[in-house]
Amino acid sequence: MEHHREREKGVLVYPVYSRRSGGLSVGINLFPDHKLCSFDCPYCEVFPFDETGNGFSLSLMETALGEALSGAKGQGITVRDICFSGNGEPTLSPHFPAALALAFRIRDMEVPEAKIVLITNGTGLLDGRIFELLRQAALKDKGLIIWLKLDAGTSRWYELMNPSAISHEALLEKIRSFVKCAPVTLQTMICAINGEAPPYEEERAWNTLVVELASSAAMLRELQIYGKARPAPLDPLASSLPDSFLDARAASLRNALAAAGKEVPVAVYY
Repeated sequence: MEHHREREKGVLVYPVYSRRSGGLSVGINLFPDHKLCSFDCPYCEVFPFDETGNGFSLSLMETALGEALSGAKGQGITVRDICFSGNGEPTLSPHFPAALALAFRIRDMEVPEAKIVLITNGTGLLDGRIFELLRQAALKDKGLIIWLKLDAGTSRWYELMNPSAISHEALLEKIRSFVKCAPVTLQTMICAINGEAPPYEEERAWNTLVVELASSAAMLRELQIYGKARPAPLDPLASSLPDSFLDARAASLRNALAAAGKEVPVAVYY
């Protein structure tokens, strides 16, 4: 059920087997008719597609999500999570607050053991309303699991990995504030750009940043390291690195966390 490419055909809800979820994830796409993101990452797997005219609506989401969950249950498949991802940054959608509330309601009725996950680049935190919405959602019982992107420790690598009009420091300021008041999982894509692997100074700065966040966030759930595993429209600008490189970065971070007396799980997804 490798249906992530269905997002580019006007689909609002799509099932996919996720390596990070460890099973079936049901994705919600708030941008079925276009891509909208505050980053322009060279490893992004969303290919150009013609605008479908099939815009997002809460009623369509409700129907499609209910059908996807019922279909999975009918086949005896466990739904690990309902995940906001899709063709861009979910928090940029004006429908996001209502869609999040709807996802919780349907989850509680249909698959109460499933998680609600948001994959975000964190730029929505610069909007005070989104900041507070995510904080409250993450703190509630069986609340929102936030997978927050943290691809770079230095501004130079940020500009290569996550080209954006938003500065690295402005984004980090909000991330620092958020992790002090809400649980998050940090996720980092590690790949080569123009054939260049992240240099040592980037590794050192990233380790320092993660340790800093772990020191200020008692509820930092996990750090997910993942490699480039799918084709992207800008290939070969971004390219995968050997598993051993990802393992070495994970070991380096674990050592840095241990030296600081911090116990945060570090997972690697190849």
